[in-house]
Amino acid sequence: MSAKMPKDFLWGGAIAAHQAEGAWNVAGRGMSTADVMTAGGNGIPRKITKGVIEGEYYPNHEAIDFYHRYKEDIQLFKELGLKCLRTSISWSRIYPTGTEEEPNEAGLQYYDDLFEELQANGIEPVITLSHFEMPYALYEEFGGFANKEVIPLFVKFAKTVFQRYRDKVTYWMTFNEINNQADGQEPLHVWTNSAMIIEDDSQKEALVFQAGVNELIASAAAVIEGKKINPEFQIGCMMAYVPVYPYSCAPADLMASVKANERRYFYSDVHVRGKIPTYVQKYWAKKGITIEITPEEQALLKGGTVDYIGFSYYMSGTISTLDEVAGTPTEDIPGAKIVRNPYISASDWGWPIDPVGLRYVLNTIYQRYDLPLFIVENGFGAYDQLTDEQQVHDDYRITYLKEHIEQMEKAVVEDGVPLLGYTPWGIIDIVSFGSGEMEKRYGMIYVDKDNTGKGTLNRLKKDSFAWYQQVIASNGETL
Repeated sequence: MSAKMPKDFLWGGAIAAHQAEGAWNVAGRGMSTADVMTAGGNGIPRKITKGVIEGEYYPNHEAIDFYHRYKEDIQLFKELGLKCLRTSISWSRIYPTGTEEEPNEAGLQYYDDLFEELQANGIEPVITLSHFEMPYALYEEFGGFANKEVIPLFVKFAKTVFQRYRDKVTYWMTFNEINNQADGQEPLHVWTNSAMIIEDDSQKEALVFQAGVNELIASAAAVIEGKKINPEFQIGCMMAYVPVYPYSCAPADLMASVKANERRYFYSDVHVRGKIPTYVQKYWAKKGITIEITPEEQALLKGGTVDYIGFSYYMSGTISTLDEVAGTPTEDIPGAKIVRNPYISASDWGWPIDPVGLRYVLNTIYQRYDLPLFIVENGFGAYDQLTDEQQVHDDYRITYLKEHIEQMEKAVVEDGVPLLGYTPWGIIDIVSFGSGEMEKRYGMIYVDKDNTGKGTLNRLKKDSFAWYQQVIASNGETL
């Protein structure tokens, strides 16, 4: 390619507070919904417990101790050449139960110190307000985001941090992967997105939609308040994009893929267009789902649209209606099933590896919304082997990232997609959200800790560290 990536492109890395910070009960922080998630494993789901139970192992309680070690880690990020770091603010570090009149000053000061340290080292903070956690007390008292009383509490939290960090942060996102809960059959997503445990299956879909609508209202209200505090804020949404391909050119397969993608587009359609799409209203009517939303809340949706779309991309999916193709039936598309794509390989955790899918997603989202995009998660979780020489030779990670960056650059340079930046997930090894493992590693920096919590927490640079360092230094020309 003769044309090049923009000079101001934000090459970075991404983590999340609950997967990295640890210090779960330090300096006034309240218990969060992430603190009651046990360790799981490859194919072993994490448990969600009622409070913290003695004898259970909760990997997020210590995580990688970023709370105490951030200065050391930021020096590594500086050496790597990061232009930005995406992380999140732990809501319960600011409002321990979510209902306090005044915020926890120690929590606010921690993020002041963190953001100042980043900026002193030439790294711009990119901040998610709610990344798969909220105060546990909001589950106990209100049952999570299906209850509208949580909306003003989130907006209060957002206003507090917008005001406090108005001169330290430009790029914000409201809710991380808000559309994950579209897969309502996955209890972990419903919990981490909305702090709900749904025991009555007949109410599951209605509650998930109500919680999602409430979060969209809360997001819009936060955008409006944020723009009052600093009109220069760039406030985006954050979506998980897993494009679903038709298995064949059979018209029924194509229609199934349209419906599968539509279900996940709902959230970004509202974030960007400021109204509930007709196709969702039709679906609610068909399923007998009644959603509570007032004219005033609809006005908030209209007034609080986002400036850009942040998203994660890890893989694609494939759907089929053909009887002769084996797969996992879907709940919401009769006769359809998720099937294996024979044209792509998969990771140790069964995640399809599809670099071209990233270019497809970039083009598709931009064509749909005509807004700047930001890849805020992309990466490869794998078992890393630490050699006797204390090295990690992760060529597989370099290959994955290289192939995805190549497709990203084609989308920007050849296709004209406006892209703000790229922050690969888990720039340093952190606790896996899905499995609670440490040994499902994404990072370019190795953290000495195992799945049982044992280890020194020492940091080591993997081979991918030097590789990404060159990518950033060359603005993406050296891959």
